[in-house]
Amino acid sequence: MAWLSSLGVFGEILRFIILILEVILVFNLMIVVHEWGHFLAARWRGLKIEKFYIWFGKPLWKKTINGVEYGLGSIPAGGFVALPQMAPMGGLEGESSTEPLPPITPLDKAIVAFAGPLFSFLLACVFAVAVWVAGKPQSEGHTTTIVGYVAKESPAQKAGILPGDKVLTVDGQPVKRFEGLVDSVRWGVVASEGDTIAFEVERPGQGVRKFEVDPKAWPKSDEKTPPVSWWQSIFKRPDLRSVGMEGQMTPMVGGVAKNSPADEAGIKVDDLVLRVDGTQLRSMGDLADYIKANPGKTLTLDVERAGKTIQIPVLPRIPDENNMKEVMEDKKEYPMIGVAWDVEGKRTPIVITPWEQISDAVRHMGNLVSKLLSPKSDLSPAHMSGPVGVGRLYYKLFQHPDGWRLVLWFSVVFNINLAILNMMPFPVLDGGHITMAIAEAIRRKPPQGRILEYVQTACALMLFGFIIFVTLKDTGDFFGGGAKEGKALKIVWLSKEQRAAKAAPGS
Repeated sequence: MAWLSSLGVFGEILRFIILILEVILVFNLMIVVHEWGHFLAARWRGLKIEKFYIWFGKPLWKKTINGVEYGLGSIPAGGFVALPQMAPMGGLEGESSTEPLPPITPLDKAIVAFAGPLFSFLLACVFAVAVWVAGKPQSEGHTTTIVGYVAKESPAQKAGILPGDKVLTVDGQPVKRFEGLVDSVRWGVVASEGDTIAFEVERPGQGVRKFEVDPKAWPKSDEKTPPVSWWQSIFKRPDLRSVGMEGQMTPMVGGVAKNSPADEAGIKVDDLVLRVDGTQLRSMGDLADYIKANPGKTLTLDVERAGKTIQIPVLPRIPDENNMKEVMEDKKEYPMIGVAWDVEGKRTPIVITPWEQISDAVRHMGNLVSKLLSPKSDLSPAHMSGPVGVGRLYYKLFQHPDGWRLVLWFSVVFNINLAILNMMPFPVLDGGHITMAIAEAIRRKPPQGRILEYVQTACALMLFGFIIFVTLKDTGDFFGGGAKEGKALKIVWLSKEQRAAKAAPGS
């Protein structure tokens, strides 16, 4: 849909609307399939079905067919099935009919409750097969464990880790990739719990070496940071552990500023910058460091374009108008070439089997839950996302050139998470219904009326409260509440004619 941008403001508005509709469609598809599982199981087991609604809120449309009220709500956020024999929820779903209903067995309740997570899992399997057929675009960071960049004065640099080191294990756990949900360097750092993080790396020509990295060994800023107010803390997520290193990734041009040195030299979007003056570039930060170390020098860039390697000379210069002295830590101006890097770099579709996708998603969810419950972990419920955060991620994925492939892959993860979370033994959730069914089978007596409804309603309100809590964090991500504060870098490049006119005497 990138062509819509060529239509100007109207095209951008239309593109935004289409993306929002795509997000709503995909998100609601997965929730409705989950509820459809409950609906079909209830039909099979002969339960009374009062309502089957897509979306919540005041009905925009409703019709009763064979005793079931089907409807479309006004709030586009999933749906529900009203099953009064499962657990009374009149306070939230509306009062049920007063006619007496025949009791159902604990097995019926367990089957109906389990059907929702089962359908979510089956939908994840369908998406996994689709990903297996279509392929998943993977960046270099998801396929390598080689260190590409180590920030100056970072914990990783202080410990002795260098670009080019191949990470083998983090805290004793083998890693297969730098970025990713499981078996990754990033997750190993975030999930670590000790005072130091043990790294085992393979250094070219030196063999295997071990390092103990202190994640708190960041340099202290001389500037006093104003304390975070209680209002800001509502939206701000706690910082996660980091050690200041990135995976190896060949710099890929994502944008070229008009009139910049890169633009005048003929550098184009999607160019891969392999080397500068014969030196391999392992990360986006390498070129900036090289330019700073060689001011005033014309650089020769080895650029891969459409499968061919060409050499492009470019002379970096200080932007004609900038606010570097306000933004940069050392309050200095530096020469640049005027490109914006693609943060994901070159992407190559790879084949991932459905089993690998499902098992990785299950392991990630298990690891996440265990870290959330661990008192030593930095991970907390404040790092989780609700419908707004999930919708925002889908929106970003749909904007991607390979968005539909990434949406298929993430839908595998999302549906596995949805299935596992719903199986947790918490009232209102499907796992809570199964737990109560087991207790009823043991006691040979169902839980009683109003008390059960009060418990169910209270737990539902607690769940809604948690959703509001994570939604506030998701909202903070939109407006910078989840990011570190700081001024944005502003750059202006003038054309040759404008520079000549500005340099002319008397101008």
